[in-house]
Amino acid sequence: MSDKPVDAADPGGEDGPVTHSGHSPTDPTAFEDDAEDVEVLEGGNVSDQVLRIGATVRKPWLRSSPAVTALLRHLRLHGYPAAPITYGERPKGYQRLSYVPGTLADRMPPMNADELRELGAMIRRLHDLTADHRPAADARWESVFPPEEPEVICHNDLAPWNLVRDPGSGPDSWCFIDWDGAGPGSRMGDLGYAAHGFVPLHEGGDPGADGLRLRALADGYGCDADQRRELPEAALRRVRGMFELLEEGARTGRQPWARLHAEGHADHWGPAAAYVARHRERWTEALTAR
Repeated sequence: MSDKPVDAADPGGEDGPVTHSGHSPTDPTAFEDDAEDVEVLEGGNVSDQVLRIGATVRKPWLRSSPAVTALLRHLRLHGYPAAPITYGERPKGYQRLSYVPGTLADRMPPMNADELRELGAMIRRLHDLTADHRPAADARWESVFPPEEPEVICHNDLAPWNLVRDPGSGPDSWCFIDWDGAGPGSRMGDLGYAAHGFVPLHEGGDPGADGLRLRALADGYGCDADQRRELPEAALRRVRGMFELLEEGARTGRQPWARLHAEGHADHWGPAAAYVARHRERWTEALTAR
């Protein structure tokens, strides 16, 4: 995971700018290293070194990687366009994923209402597909959030620092990267975390405007009445959870959270949690108004 802004701690973002490559998942040329075309990808706060090698990305193979690889293959099999192609463990000890240049959304202007609706629809499609995914019985996940109702497999870090966009193309070109923190969780928890970064729900925002933008995201997702009432509280749970993780890291020395706390990331997540707590009732009204 990332916990991105040092004014907002990113639990990853380390896959670099990734969208879809021209390789198929079985294309042997995808595994050929090009020693003359290697780049260290910057931007993640948590992972070890990640490299772009030609048209692919190489990153460490983690204990969650078998489960994440199976998830990405499931999404690809069902035509989900907003996730990178996985080539599995190639070479041993490393993940290999597709790479195509793009611009991270946190380096672009905030999404407008129409784009937020498109984003909501993209997340709904993800959740609907993962609701049908059956992980292996021994699947291991690396989610950092407290357990939730396991409705779906969540990305768990749906944020601007993990969304690659082609500025000249529409939502069909959007791709979420950094799936290492994926795991079972609730629909509104994942959507609420996305709201924090994309609406955004940050201290110093305009609660009236944020309510309208949050509604656009929920409309795109197709939230029903119960989900609309749940969403602000779910967003608070996820944002406060990130703050508490950083605080625990500072107390216990657990890495990388202790380092991120020392770098000032909690100074974003704490006030953000307070902002959501102050305005969640107002946003519930905005979400449920006819």
